[in-house]
Amino acid sequence: MEGLFTLDSLFTLLMLVLLQVVLGFDNLLYISLESKKAPAEKQSYVRRLGVGMAIVLRIILLFVLMSVIQYFQDPFITVQGNNIIEFSFNVHSIIVLAGGIFIIYTAIKEIWHMMLIKEHEATEAKRSSVGKIIFWIVVMNLVFSFDSILSAMALTSGMEFKAQMILMSIAIIAGGILMIVMADKVSNFLQKNRMYEVLGLFILLIVGIMLLSEGGEIGKLSFFGNPVTHMSKTTFYFVIITLVLIDIVQGRYQKNLLKAKEEGDSH
Repeated sequence: MEGLFTLDSLFTLLMLVLLQVVLGFDNLLYISLESKKAPAEKQSYVRRLGVGMAIVLRIILLFVLMSVIQYFQDPFITVQGNNIIEFSFNVHSIIVLAGGIFIIYTAIKEIWHMMLIKEHEATEAKRSSVGKIIFWIVVMNLVFSFDSILSAMALTSGMEFKAQMILMSIAIIAGGILMIVMADKVSNFLQKNRMYEVLGLFILLIVGIMLLSEGGEIGKLSFFGNPVTHMSKTTFYFVIITLVLIDIVQGRYQKNLLKAKEEGDSH
């Protein structure tokens, strides 16, 4: 365990924590939106327990990935030699694709409910069970964790196994604690500013598309000879910033229209 607490190791640990925070944004948004399905008095508890369980499972997943990483990367379903669709799926690509499909389904379902007022009101009245919500928070946390764990393994390459495990476990725990704190803040913000729920759901939809593109690239998926390439984090954040700006401009514009209408009615 020599060199575990050197300056280089501490810098690596800092980078690992930052990596957990940056890559955890999409996961944080999902947790905040999913926890709202629980009764109001249990929402914070659901977030804490869900992320807490996910932290333990992330560390277990980390150990598994480091021990059998080659099995996650080896393809087990391959279709080649045609001009319509080709792929070479491995376990990693299947998990990421399944996560993307589920998130897109969740986002579209919630957006559709918002468009149908009566159905949306019924959905608000009908709360999901706490156990079900925690289950999905844990599952999606593990799906999102693949990228951060694989990136963390790349950052700590060259270290001995025990040192890698300790540094990455500390980073996972620190990132999880920050996620618990931020999830409460994000959820409270969405609760007080209901209009931003739509924005949050569309961001979640983009997250699902990003996961689909990433899973497609990992699985070497191509349609009519055109390979699927992943959406970079830079592109993702650019799209998010654009959506936020559109929402701000539209909100200001609507306020100006209402103000002008009120002034016109007063005259």
